[in-house]
Amino acid sequence: MVFNYTTCRQLSQMLSATVFFHSSEYILASAIHGISNVTLSSLLISNKYLLAIGCSLLEYMFESFFFPGLKECWWVSNAGLALVMIGEIIRKMGILTAGRAFTHRIRIYHKEDHKLVTHGIYRIIRHPGYCGFLIWAIGIQIMLCNPFCTIAFALVLWQFFSERISDEEYFLREFFGSQYEEYAKRVQSGIPFVK
Repeated sequence: MVFNYTTCRQLSQMLSATVFFHSSEYILASAIHGISNVTLSSLLISNKYLLAIGCSLLEYMFESFFFPGLKECWWVSNAGLALVMIGEIIRKMGILTAGRAFTHRIRIYHKEDHKLVTHGIYRIIRHPGYCGFLIWAIGIQIMLCNPFCTIAFALVLWQFFSERISDEEYFLREFFGSQYEEYAKRVQSGIPFVK
């Protein structure tokens, strides 16, 4: 792999975006739910996630070495960076709007203080956290000019979120009944082709 301006810029942008994403998730979870209710899992780093990042870096290094011109598409890289920022903003707006109603785990029990959030960004996207992460993660791959991981991340994340939304909405319908049904009819999920 040749370390030139482009590779240094792209890799430093990836590192910065990743560190900001995970540290801000942890800080927001601590601020909203209290530090005693937050664990290292609030950083949202799993073995599957690390494997995905590893694949992303392998593709980047391989293509940088054998096809360095592929990484020089500055306009593609900048479009990816814009998507990273848009995804981050959407997700953080969802977290801040929902407050204590936003958790990293699907709630399977209804708490008295759990209210259905339908204002702010939730007026236009039912799942801004998932939507934002999808845009952010695909944006990282576009920013790195990784064609294979862009497609792979999009497919894997779409599958993951379509299943997770189905599971989560089962409980939301149990908790909020017709109120959630009406909301779901009115507002898109935020994940393409997931009703």
